[in-house]
Amino acid sequence: MEWEVVIGLEVHVQLSTQSKIFSGASTAFGAEPNTQACAIDLAMPGTLPVPNEEAFRYAVMFGLAMNAEIGKRSVFERKNYFYPDLPKGYQTTQLEKPIVGAGQIEIHLEDGSSKTVRLHHAHLEEDAGKSLHEDFHGMSGIDLNRAGTPLIEIVSEPDMRSAAEAVAYLKKIHGIVTCLGISDGDMSQGSLRCDANVSVRLKGEEELGTRTEIKNLNSFRFIEKAIKVEAQRQIDLIEDGGKVVQETRLYDSDKNETRSMRSKEVANDYRYFPCPDLLPVVISDEYIEQIRTELPELPDTKCARFEKDYGLSAYDADQLSQDRGTAEYFEQVAAQSGEPKLAANWVMGEQHC
Repeated sequence: MEWEVVIGLEVHVQLSTQSKIFSGASTAFGAEPNTQACAIDLAMPGTLPVPNEEAFRYAVMFGLAMNAEIGKRSVFERKNYFYPDLPKGYQTTQLEKPIVGAGQIEIHLEDGSSKTVRLHHAHLEEDAGKSLHEDFHGMSGIDLNRAGTPLIEIVSEPDMRSAAEAVAYLKKIHGIVTCLGISDGDMSQGSLRCDANVSVRLKGEEELGTRTEIKNLNSFRFIEKAIKVEAQRQIDLIEDGGKVVQETRLYDSDKNETRSMRSKEVANDYRYFPCPDLLPVVISDEYIEQIRTELPELPDTKCARFEKDYGLSAYDADQLSQDRGTAEYFEQVAAQSGEPKLAANWVMGEQHC
């Protein structure tokens, strides 16, 4: 039997605003635990959230960069669930009317092929706090500094068919958000992290298999390894006569395996309802067009320019244009050396050292 892997990604991007999405508390990384969570972030009685306009501007920038529809009227809901690092007992998020609608991007693979991946939507929401397990010897610590930090959650369609395609897509997202300057994209600090929805089906089948969600992947290497090992787990399970259960799983990098975390919830489990404290946000065409005029040169445009101006192959140009810092460094080396192809080889070689 020949199996096909089906992958969709949910990418969580922390936005580089100076304050949180509904309060004036700082979003600076590295502060002492629980020193940057104010009464609004904790939903203390008598407090009211106020939307951060910069978060909306960043979300519109991202939507325009993805050739996506912009939601001119977006609404916040409350997503209700209990977790120790969710101080409110709910998360303020967007469900029915997100800020960014359907879009698409093109990814490039090492074999020279390209593929279009569709964006289902991207929505604004607040981040939760962070549970700390390593230093408490059988207990967990809670740091609520991150609670209320603005996120965009970027939800793809299940268009990817290999771990390599998923990594290429995620790198493309990383390149776009860092190029726009809306996030530093630092995966080690949790600024960009990913949940992977993985299922398998026999080659040629149209119906999707039962999916599992692998939570909180925070490096390109771990994402690739986690998808591969989870796909193989599902294939082995089915071939042995078992059935895949829809659930949330965690990836253990030390053992290179996924393990069950909890049964997978569906939307009804979260009891969504419109947030009574926040009015709908209406965005004008003029506002959107003003942001469009302020967008920097995006990775795809830069890639095409590198091919045209420097005579690079499509693959080399793509590799060099996706990261803002790498692209700027390449152009400096090319200008100083007068040898753009040699400069490209050297810079890409340094990247992989």
